[in-house]
Amino acid sequence: ASDKIISIEDPIEYQIDGVTQIQVKPEIDLSFARILRSVVRHDPNVVMVGETRDAETAEIAVHAALTGHLMLTTLHTNSAAGAVARLLDMGVEPYLLASVLRCVIGQRLVGVLCDACKEAYVPSVDERHLFENRGIELPTPLRLCRPVGCRACNEIGFTGRIGIFELLEVDEPVRELIRDRAPSQSLQAHALGRGMTTMFQDGLAKALAGTTTLEEVCRVTEEW
Repeated sequence: ASDKIISIEDPIEYQIDGVTQIQVKPEIDLSFARILRSVVRHDPNVVMVGETRDAETAEIAVHAALTGHLMLTTLHTNSAAGAVARLLDMGVEPYLLASVLRCVIGQRLVGVLCDACKEAYVPSVDERHLFENRGIELPTPLRLCRPVGCRACNEIGFTGRIGIFELLEVDEPVRELIRDRAPSQSLQAHALGRGMTTMFQDGLAKALAGTTTLEEVCRVTEEW
């Protein structure tokens, strides 16, 4: 039998084959929490909650995960580790969160340089240091790219966007940190010790490949 996959969205932006998509409608009291409570009773295999905005939604999602449902959701935080602190701040019990959380993916979107007009340049000393300080091996000669603008990209210099990511895997040490209500800095330090690539590092790699600009990466990660 195929998996029963249900998403709760606000708004529904794309129709996805094989997924039952439900629109949140606050004006008739169809909130994320109310829909999620109803959805779980239908025993789906996978539930995607478009955004966890309040304690009630977080609590229902965690208890659904405890009963064997694969729960996916999003939160507004600055980092993958920050999502853990956000859920704890919402009132989720640390021992419950440690039991159900499997991973957290951090994501930001950066502009993709137009291949028709992007221009290579020699980076400054400060720009080189951004790479070197994070242990990124640099090619010789080092070239980065910047936007120019042409007819192909409507003089913008960019054609669409691409994600930069970081993945926090929840292993036993992370579960211990969650149970102890450790600050997000401790989670981040453990993840980095295990070799996690941060969003900033992933962005630097994409800038090095000429996919985006260093300025874009610094803009969305607020690092410099």
